[in-house]
Amino acid sequence: MSDDRMRGDKLLCEVFKSPRKEEMYLYVDKRQGLAEVPEALLERFGRPLPAMTLILSPERRLGRATAADVMAAIRDKGYYLQLPPAKEEYLLDLYKTPSEAKY
Repeated sequence: MSDDRMRGDKLLCEVFKSPRKEEMYLYVDKRQGLAEVPEALLERFGRPLPAMTLILSPERRLGRATAADVMAAIRDKGYYLQLPPAKEEYLLDLYKTPSEAKY
């Protein structure tokens, strides 16, 4: 994507959440919408649910990525996919085995 309007230091971004996977989000340029997102990704993502619209700038703080990285991905590919955080293995083990109380 080499749209001259996207070369500035700000980007109007629309964020969608996945109905299939908790904490999975898709960031796109609001003007382009989902047009640049590959069909195969949309099939796995599910029907995108609008979550929010925000203005990205390189200094903006985001939870799991830098705004500069998100902006670069949107400019290069047309989207940025945020995956859920990896679950800590030891936390998964806590749910697999019941704790035994010794009195």
